[in-house]
Amino acid sequence: MSDKAAIRAEASRLQAFFQASGAVPVEADLLQPADTLLDLYGEDIRARAYTTHDPDRGELMLRPDFTVPVVQRHMEEGAEPARYTYLGEVFRKQPAGANRASEYLQVGYEIFDRSNPAGSDAEVFALFSEVLSPLALRPVTGDIGILLAAVDSLSTTERRKRALRRHIWRPRRFRVLLDRFTGRKPAPAGRAELLKAADNGVETLIAAASPNIGLRSPGEIARRIELLQEEAMAEPIGSAEAEVLDVILSLRETLTNAHEHLRDIAVDLPGISHAVARMARRMEALDTAGIDVAGLAFEASYGRTNMEYYDGFVFGFLADARPDMPPVATGGRYDALCHVLGGGRDIPAVGGVIRPELVQHLHSHLAENAR
Repeated sequence: MSDKAAIRAEASRLQAFFQASGAVPVEADLLQPADTLLDLYGEDIRARAYTTHDPDRGELMLRPDFTVPVVQRHMEEGAEPARYTYLGEVFRKQPAGANRASEYLQVGYEIFDRSNPAGSDAEVFALFSEVLSPLALRPVTGDIGILLAAVDSLSTTERRKRALRRHIWRPRRFRVLLDRFTGRKPAPAGRAELLKAADNGVETLIAAASPNIGLRSPGEIARRIELLQEEAMAEPIGSAEAEVLDVILSLRETLTNAHEHLRDIAVDLPGISHAVARMARRMEALDTAGIDVAGLAFEASYGRTNMEYYDGFVFGFLADARPDMPPVATGGRYDALCHVLGGGRDIPAVGGVIRPELVQHLHSHLAENAR
């Protein structure tokens, strides 16, 4: 059997497992409307997606994942509750020299159910744990919801909170903003010069500048400068709050110990209490599903670089024997995505994907070592 045939057979086995667990198979077009993905992720998506142009449909992207089209389909016509599974290729543009696959199969399992979100989280994680158990992978969990709640709890302007929330999934940019908002680092020199020049009046500054050759009108430029002036006048985020946020971001513990630590932190940052309580309900559901909660790893910052539509529970299954290998499986909760794609209608949703070529590779690796 060729490698591709073996990988396809493994993918079919995984999907059959999810079908036996109650999921309905669904398909998604290879070409997805670019405007939807750009609205969700901004121009950053172009760096990792293959784009093309159709005379009638406009700009299109080769399917970078299944989650968006599956959510769109469910919000348009799905019953409640619903469980879906899918199998097919996804396409990810890679940096030069990355030596990573730009086309590979994904097998996924998604739950749309508002009755018991914690139970749905546990169901997805337990199913993935079961189907991947022969590979002896290391599971790791996180919770983007804790980080979002911590940002919302900061004593600062709503504009700053929105900026930090937007860059939760871009850790380096998030750190730059946090350092600036706390006063640890100054604003860019060019901004300081612009604001100093605007002291004599924004209109005077615009009139004295070169002719307007960009897309922004003078009114839009004036509004932007006013926002920068408001930002410069805002009080810095307090050092105590910033230190608590740093502690949360660096938290790496077992799930039970992490929960105890976060409960203590919630005394000083009560805005995270609801997220910590949600974490406790999930732990109970995981325990009921037969997961060893006390031994399960938790990393508060897990998923921040590659799971940008997740806004709650996140997880991955890693092959420690192959540290060069990407996660074999990843998943999490994405309630906000359903709200956006549902035009304001909401339903809690959680799911995950497995890369069958990595599963097949590890099966072969284990078989060779057993000889």
